[in-house]
Amino acid sequence: MKILVTGSSGYLGSSFVDKYKDKYKFEKFSLLTQKLKDINFDCVDIVLHCAALVHQKVEHSYEKYHEINVEYPLELAKLAKQGGVKQFVFISTIAVYGEDEEKLDENIICNPITPYGKSKLEAEKELLQLNDDNFIVSIVRPPMIYGKEAPGNIDSLVKMVKKMSIIPLGGIENQRSFISIQNLCHLIDIMIEKQKSGVFLASDDESLSTTKLCELIAKNLDKKVYLVKIPFFETLLKIAKPSFHKRLYGSLEVDNSITKEKLNLKNPYSVEEGIRFMINGE
Repeated sequence: MKILVTGSSGYLGSSFVDKYKDKYKFEKFSLLTQKLKDINFDCVDIVLHCAALVHQKVEHSYEKYHEINVEYPLELAKLAKQGGVKQFVFISTIAVYGEDEEKLDENIICNPITPYGKSKLEAEKELLQLNDDNFIVSIVRPPMIYGKEAPGNIDSLVKMVKKMSIIPLGGIENQRSFISIQNLCHLIDIMIEKQKSGVFLASDDESLSTTKLCELIAKNLDKKVYLVKIPFFETLLKIAKPSFHKRLYGSLEVDNSITKEKLNLKNPYSVEEGIRFMINGE
């Protein structure tokens, strides 16, 4: 099969192409250098849409998020459908659920609060209206993705563990779900193989506390660290940087058992193996 990948230079797109280059033929597309109307869909079976405008330190207007995350994929999907493409895989986000829920599954009502989350949910709704027997729309909602050279908060923790021997993140009993890049690519591959439509949640099998995550990082770095609990540190962080505090101390667990049942999916790697791959650069 031939897959057209948007965002092929991004983390997920490039990882998927690299992992399955011997299984699929790939066509790469970038909105920065190409125009949608110029795409030739002849012989393209699948569109994997990874491109998106994500959270930025300088927040864009909702209009910009709508343009990139809603209008662009919707136009692409319509052109793909007209061109005879069989399946459109859209990478969404758990940000569509908002921030009020600590445990997520496929049946939780979405209530996004960020421009990013709102635009992704709007795109999901528009795309699903295109779904029919001849054009399968598949939507993936991953939590934070980690792996070799992955951007995000886990990379910040790795850098912290590398630099510091005493870390004030001991005794945290929260539970957060992540997904390794290997497990996410596997889920997308299975979804393409089985030609399944609908919304699917991605997650590693085991959630982790921030303390446990730091311990696993240190173990794979073969570094001795002391994780200590400093009450005033948490209080200070909550006042100074509430969003960062929530990521370190708050819980956000993903239960994707419905997705696993629909796809007959088994994650190939445990969270411990995923962390080891990340540290070892695999």
